[in-house]
Amino acid sequence: MKKLILYSFACLSLVGLLSGCSSKGGNSSSKTGIPYADKKNKTSGAFAVATKYKRAPGPGLIPIEGGVLVVGGSAIEVAGVEPNIYNYKRQVTVPSFYMDETEVSNTDWLEYLHWIRYNYPEDREYYYNELPDTLVWRRALSYNEPYVDNYLRHPAYRDYPVVGVTWEQASRYCEWRTSRANEFILREKGILTDYKTLAQGTSGRGNNNNTTAAATPKPDKPFNTDAYLNGQYSDVGKNAPIDYNVKSGAATTTAGATAAPARGGQPRRTATLEDGVIMQPYRLPTEAEWEYAALGLIGNTEYENINQNKIYPWNGLGVSSASKKTRGLIQANFKRAPGDYMGVGGSLNDKGDLTVPVLYYKPNDFGLYNMAGNVNEWVNDVYRTGTFTDADAFNPYRGNYFTNKQLADAQNGKIALDKYGNPIKENAYSGKKLTWAEKQALAKRADSISKSTEPGTPVTAYQADERGHRDRQNKLLNDEGVSLVNDKSRVYKGGSWNDMAYWLNPATRRFLQQDDASAEIGFRCAMTMLGAPEISTAGKRNFKQASPKAFNPKR
Repeated sequence: MKKLILYSFACLSLVGLLSGCSSKGGNSSSKTGIPYADKKNKTSGAFAVATKYKRAPGPGLIPIEGGVLVVGGSAIEVAGVEPNIYNYKRQVTVPSFYMDETEVSNTDWLEYLHWIRYNYPEDREYYYNELPDTLVWRRALSYNEPYVDNYLRHPAYRDYPVVGVTWEQASRYCEWRTSRANEFILREKGILTDYKTLAQGTSGRGNNNNTTAAATPKPDKPFNTDAYLNGQYSDVGKNAPIDYNVKSGAATTTAGATAAPARGGQPRRTATLEDGVIMQPYRLPTEAEWEYAALGLIGNTEYENINQNKIYPWNGLGVSSASKKTRGLIQANFKRAPGDYMGVGGSLNDKGDLTVPVLYYKPNDFGLYNMAGNVNEWVNDVYRTGTFTDADAFNPYRGNYFTNKQLADAQNGKIALDKYGNPIKENAYSGKKLTWAEKQALAKRADSISKSTEPGTPVTAYQADERGHRDRQNKLLNDEGVSLVNDKSRVYKGGSWNDMAYWLNPATRRFLQQDDASAEIGFRCAMTMLGAPEISTAGKRNFKQASPKAFNPKR
């Protein structure tokens, strides 16, 4: 875990060093000739461009360069096994993305619980709803009570993967993590009031002679990324982007936040998405992303030729290491045979009885730990038997239902926030951009449009994933003819400490209801990568990319 923490802060430092908030003077538009960030422009204002942006992974993530994948291609053909347990073989393309180096650990989840208890000490329901179900360890004919009481909280298990977490809880953790990581970056860079100034009870908005600054009250609601980007979290730090559209020393409003003078009296504004400082949301990986990352064929690829396929996240046909120093050691945490969870005393085969620390064993060729065994992992997809025969060949995914942020003030674009400061979501009513008149009309009658329906329930013909009455997928039925699969059935993959080796194959897939939990299921987060798919151009052939030429009226 120490290695993971150091890695996270290294990534964070990289974000801070490489991400540009706004452009400097001297650059100009190649199409109009107007200089960027020119505060002298009084006719059209000063348009700032983030010319120094360079992407970097968020804390805990590592880059995964995408490419072609034959989903289900590594599946082990086993006689008598249901054909829909693993994916039908089909070639798809997975775009580049970021993924957690490890599974989310107990310490990670306790940090989440601590934040809730600190910020909402009176809201016991919020805290209770995010507690993992530690009763998943109970078995009628097994003495597992010590794990019920200790597995989540005792330091002996601090680096072990969190379990007993539902898909819904994991998704909420991703949303929470997004805002916490973004807030940390913005405060460390001084774009928001920095932590030191906040602790001293001052805003840092003093004059140029560093005289006493005005007192800053504690924000009434915690930072939320969406609310901040919408101008509904007005905190402008001393290193916030310069607002070139107002006179020096004057206050203004940009995206709903009040600018303040700092460093030479330059007015400042809140950061926007265009500045390139705000990270993309953390989320659960799609099933295709997870399978692609777990298989890790990048280590066996040269000039688009895959010289060796894989059954597991490592090379070879077996589960034992072939390396000289670790020869014969089991490379994942799983059940080797019925009743054999750890091997013979004095020579334990996988070094774990139940789970093992998240940084144990050798990582795969992408640098990901425990992509086979230890715990199964939730992915974002809704389960259907034929997803990969129907889904798009580029970035396949089944699980979309489209939502909008509910508006509290349609005329001014203010979004509605719940009591925790998070945006309230509502069903999307259209698959295209509405006219301004349509948008205003829709906002006025929002109160009468199916507010009592379950989130995701379509209110018009606009649907997602062709679910509901348009869902043509075969259903799995029990003995009474009742479907076992519905829109809350979510895929999990990877195999666990309680699974045989078959389930370690990345193509295998199972499902569980999104509000259920298990002692055998954990998760890790992912993040969308923006821009070019190639992660590193070092040593690779490339066409030279020219920089845009600025307009020069004198030539």
